Amino acid sequence: MDERERHAKGMEIRRAVLGDAHVNRAQANANANALNAEFQDLITRYAWGEIWTRPGLPRHTRSLLTIMAMVALNREEELKLHLRAAANNGVTRDEIKEVLLQAAIYCGVPAANSAFHMAQEVFRQVDAENAG
Repeated sequence: MDERERHAKGMEIRRAVLGDAHVNRAQANANANALNAEFQDLITRYAWGEIWTRPGLPRHTRSLLTIMAMVALNREEELKLHLRAAANNGVTRDEIKEVLLQAAIYCGVPAANSAFHMAQEVFRQVDAENAG
């Protein structure tokens, strides 16, 4: 793939995983913010166009791995984003619970405790959105 194709494929996957609303906000921010524009292009091409498009792991697995990584790195906003997005990849709440339990052992109990609280918050928001 050339850079243009990688960006197009990355945008397709990014929208499928994160949803149009999130990607549209990120793109609007990039268009209004010269500091962020190149970063948005970079992550679209490489995170989404290069890594998430690889055939070696299904998106479901990539979501679970990303959640674990965000717990380990204590990246609250990204964790919330990927907790919400995981459903788009067929990840169940029970699977997320299992990943967070695994994180308690390998990332630490405080990190997992915080992640469980964030998951509850995200799930409440998603449920409220779906009820309305």
